[in-house]
Amino acid sequence: MDPYAALRYKEFNLFLIVRFAMVFAWSMQFIVIEWQVYSMTKDPLSLGIIGLMEVIPAVLMALFAGHIVDQKEKRSLLVKCILGFSIISFGLFMLSMPQVQVDYSTKTILYAIYCLVFLGGIVRSFIGPTIFSLVALIVPKKIYPNAATWSSSTWQMASVLGPAFAGFSISWIGVHWSMCVIFGFSILALLFLFQIGKKPILNPKIGEPVFQSLKEGLNFVFSTKAVLGALTLDMIAVLFGGAVALLPIFAQDILHVGAEGFGILRAAPAVGAFLTMLGSTRFPLHKNAGKKLLYAIFGFGLCIIVFGLSTYYWLSVFALFLSGAVDGVSMIIRQTILQLKTPDHMRGRVASVNSIFVGSSNELGAFESGLTAKWMGAVTAVVFGGTMTLLTVGITAISLPSFRKLDLQKDIDEHEKETTT
Repeated sequence: MDPYAALRYKEFNLFLIVRFAMVFAWSMQFIVIEWQVYSMTKDPLSLGIIGLMEVIPAVLMALFAGHIVDQKEKRSLLVKCILGFSIISFGLFMLSMPQVQVDYSTKTILYAIYCLVFLGGIVRSFIGPTIFSLVALIVPKKIYPNAATWSSSTWQMASVLGPAFAGFSISWIGVHWSMCVIFGFSILALLFLFQIGKKPILNPKIGEPVFQSLKEGLNFVFSTKAVLGALTLDMIAVLFGGAVALLPIFAQDILHVGAEGFGILRAAPAVGAFLTMLGSTRFPLHKNAGKKLLYAIFGFGLCIIVFGLSTYYWLSVFALFLSGAVDGVSMIIRQTILQLKTPDHMRGRVASVNSIFVGSSNELGAFESGLTAKWMGAVTAVVFGGTMTLLTVGITAISLPSFRKLDLQKDIDEHEKETTT
């Protein structure tokens, strides 16, 4: 297969620029907020609350958002989502003004930040399903796996540069102007998005009652074992194995590396994942996908344990880098499963369920990490999470033998036959 097949479509390249700008802005914003909140409170639980404030609306709105996405034109809906994010980022920019820091109490500013993060969770519940649905309308089915790889690679590249730049930006220009940069990237995303044409609505059931629509989407996910297995496995692994929420504690109190070292730590997993995804454009992961996914998440758990036990900065960076590399394998396989197994008219709803299983588990994982760090200390919390990840992989491998045999090559061959006929 041509490793650059998806890049030969102009609108897909525009889509990648939009996705890069948004993920860069979103990941940078989350890092700047984490740094600001922990600097204000010195409380690990406050970092967990940031994740909780975003995950609550993301979960509560997810299924409803999926229904709306399947009923509406995707490009226009994404425009509204990015506008909503721009307003939130501008609000955070205003909150970080030096004069505001003087005029209002720490508690007032903290609650205002939590409120804006909560609104961001609502926006995020729409962005994920909209992007997932839009990419399927830009490229033909036969190159979905290639498009999924490039889309995920762009996500990882932005995840590399966003946190790294956030760390340096905090050090160079401070929290306030870092928020201004975030706002600028959201406007850039809008400008490129307007160059993508509107797309047809492929759902044959426009106007379908909400609850009937949601039931259909849930039934599909829970009856498709490949989709359900991949989402469940990744959700539990991310929930217990995510250490990134505690990175400000490790950077400031354990490794003593400051804002720039924090940025490198935060970027290390994304660097690993990005390199994995570049490699996967030439060495696809379709064959024996189930086994590869199990091995990848097991490796992820081991890396998290090493990171938690390490007191050496560069060993910690290397452990996070490897965790990202194996996580990249997991992400590619999961996205390929979803793209190949999901009918066009249900993409919004399936992506919404995915956001509940996997996307929201990042924020729930942040809350879990903050809570366990409060109870047992940051190091023990991270090691505990990595150990739970290893147990999850073992239980899944034993209880779901059919998942171990999952191979996606047949699905890809079928889509190519449909295209040629």
